[in-house]
Amino acid sequence: MIAAGEVVERPVSVVKELLENSIDSGASQITVEVKSGGTELVRVVDNGQGIPADEVPIAFYRHATSKLADTDSLDRVATMGFRGEALPSIAAVSRIVIQTRPHDETAGFRMALNWGEAVESGSEGCAAGTAVEVSDLFGNQPARRKFLRSPQAETARVQELVSRYSLAFPEIRFRLENDGRASLTTPGNGQPREALLAVYGSQVTKDMLEVHVEDPETGYSVEGFAGAPSVSRANRTYLTFFVNRRLIQSRMLSFAVEEAYTGLLQVKRYPVAAINVVLPYADVDVNSHPAKREVRFHQENRVFSLAQRAVRAALMTDSPVPAASSAPSPHQSFRPFAGPGRGSSSSGAMNARFDADHPPRQLPGEASGGEALSLLGRPQIPLKVVGQLQLTYIVAEGPEGMYLVDQHAAHERTLFDRICAERNQRGPATQPLLSPVNVELTPSHASTLQDNLEEITEYGFQVEPFGDRSYLLRAVPSVLSTQDPAKTLIDILDMATLEGLTRQKENVMAASIACHAAIRAGQSLSEAEMRALLEQLEATPNPHTCPHGRPTMVHYSSYHVERGFGRR
Repeated sequence: MIAAGEVVERPVSVVKELLENSIDSGASQITVEVKSGGTELVRVVDNGQGIPADEVPIAFYRHATSKLADTDSLDRVATMGFRGEALPSIAAVSRIVIQTRPHDETAGFRMALNWGEAVESGSEGCAAGTAVEVSDLFGNQPARRKFLRSPQAETARVQELVSRYSLAFPEIRFRLENDGRASLTTPGNGQPREALLAVYGSQVTKDMLEVHVEDPETGYSVEGFAGAPSVSRANRTYLTFFVNRRLIQSRMLSFAVEEAYTGLLQVKRYPVAAINVVLPYADVDVNSHPAKREVRFHQENRVFSLAQRAVRAALMTDSPVPAASSAPSPHQSFRPFAGPGRGSSSSGAMNARFDADHPPRQLPGEASGGEALSLLGRPQIPLKVVGQLQLTYIVAEGPEGMYLVDQHAAHERTLFDRICAERNQRGPATQPLLSPVNVELTPSHASTLQDNLEEITEYGFQVEPFGDRSYLLRAVPSVLSTQDPAKTLIDILDMATLEGLTRQKENVMAASIACHAAIRAGQSLSEAEMRALLEQLEATPNPHTCPHGRPTMVHYSSYHVERGFGRR
């Protein structure tokens, strides 16, 4: 029932199996040594519970596992290993030596095997725990060794594996040595952020946001860290997932996390995250993949939803403004849009208020009465308007330097949140057109319109057929009353088609509407209008990016300004 045909693909496969055995043994310290990428030597040493001398030979028989008591245990596997295939598979393609001693024994036991055959065994003095040394990997299978990559590439795989497990087990002190040089050491003090610091360094760690959400109904929880939008990478390799602290690969979880970043990252940029899903052992099948890299969830939809909500909540709670330079600053990053518990905005609060005797001209798409300014009821924005640069950027001063705010992106963000809020209330503000506009659609556009007519109507469009692929547009969302309604409708259909009509299609439409309604680059704004726009931006749940992921502002800290003038 547990046979899966374990295959040792490369040195990192050996490290993974031995590392998981050490974790299962209850070790608090694990040292991994590799030479020549692991082909010459892999050595894993732990201070775990050790193996009784009479059980060591049994460990090299296939399926002689002691981690499962009966067949029912297979439905709720709580250990990393359970099949009893790893050690015999490794021994079959290498020379292996094991030394082990339980803590309550005075003498240890040593056993050596060549290509699966025992050549030496007996008592030997050794430290408590287990040390497994694997050498000459694939020495009896030169064809397989030929297809390994360079020692540097194989070493990188091992480094990645150990790094990821150190994130899942911050209470274990990991040490990795490559060709005699220590390349990773974690404190093992149980502090997740310190393990994160050892793996990613201070620059990334300071912008990693803590993730923690629980579902009382199912007992599921999601915990870990997710990078702020400014901490992005060009590929998905920085996405790390665990299930009950078992390292896995999951397209579903990857999609859930990426969806949480919708509107926060630019195109072809991917987040950095280390996420652990905790759930009852009976709700996950870990025996569905030969290498245990993939698992099956009993309630996949719940896991997806919980992971997406957990990461999104962390991003909405505390995402810093991207700095203009990566040079170190002696000050902590200033966050101008701090809500309760996220900093103070009392200083300079009045700087952003416009004089009541000189109200601003209403911005395109702005509701009268200022209702857009009280979306979350946060403190006033502590930024003072200085002026406008190139009729595109608002120059503002804050307690920690200067900010350039993209007026189009900022207004687009405020309109997007307003449109989404109106849709959720099922009461979109519409603007009837003086005369219906005839819109000619391509077959693709017409099909998309028919498939999404209900959603489009909910956003304030009123469209009716008028011949073959011809439609009459009678009303549009109120924010578009002064725009080209036909072009906007076609652009929205284009975006919906491009996005493949995914779960985020409603947000795609809202983003397109907001983009077409927002003020443009090159448009002159009065000081009062700029102040009003900054106040509206402060009121949004995510003021730091537009719906398409572009930043709404860039921060030039006082440190960098002074440094540029030689005052630092």
